[in-house]
Amino acid sequence: MPNGISITDQLEPHEWSNEETAAYEAAIEAVNGAVGAYSAVISAEEAKDTPDQGVINDALAARTQLARERERLRSTDREQIAAARARYAELAREVRGSRDRPR
Repeated sequence: MPNGISITDQLEPHEWSNEETAAYEAAIEAVNGAVGAYSAVISAEEAKDTPDQGVINDALAARTQLARERERLRSTDREQIAAARARYAELAREVRGSRDRPR
């Protein structure tokens, strides 16, 4: 029965294994790593004498998209979690690598 305070009282119980918990947390951290990489791009661009607003806007948009994708992660979807871990870890490496290359 709803208590009128929170929707969490309506959630079904879910038993997490240690493996599922670790995988989900790793997926969240992978997304957060990509967010951090874009934050570093923004910071580096803003520190320039003549920052490129397009670079900043693109990185801000990417961070917003990542936040949406992070919210859509479901701990019960093992395939989604595995794919997210790989995808976002690779994305973070790519973004960090592109930041280190001269333009």
